[in-house]
Amino acid sequence: MANYIQEIRQLVGHRPLILNAAGAILINDQQEVLLNLRTDTHNWSLPGGFLEYGETFDAACVREYKEDAGIDVEIIRPLGIFDQGFTTYPNGDQTQVISRLYLVKQVGGQPLETATDETLDLKYFPFDQLPPLLNQQTADMLAAGKTYFETVKTY
Repeated sequence: MANYIQEIRQLVGHRPLILNAAGAILINDQQEVLLNLRTDTHNWSLPGGFLEYGETFDAACVREYKEDAGIDVEIIRPLGIFDQGFTTYPNGDQTQVISRLYLVKQVGGQPLETATDETLDLKYFPFDQLPPLLNQQTADMLAAGKTYFETVKTY
């Protein structure tokens, strides 16, 4: 069912919704994490997004990474579930997002070089020099990624 979230929003307006999402951490050789500058909120987040009806977390992660970043990814491992993603978007929509976070590696595609309807820019950042983020959940996910790499030091 395409555009599931849009269909739900047409029925409930801006009322708070609990939604499921998948996002991922992709790092470069300098141990920097890829973030995308969002068109809706004009701050940074991990590439990822909401599940469509009937979709798995894994499939949503791969699909959303391609949509948000232009990159084909393979999931290496899950890094956690985060359930405190409260956001009020500029259009008034309110959500609590339950997100599954993954570690991924690039297996194809090229990073987007021009803006899209969801992404204004892509950039790698050191874990300790992050730009303004979407919400606390994004910060929590990045902290989990930083801890993972400090502990494991590899994919």
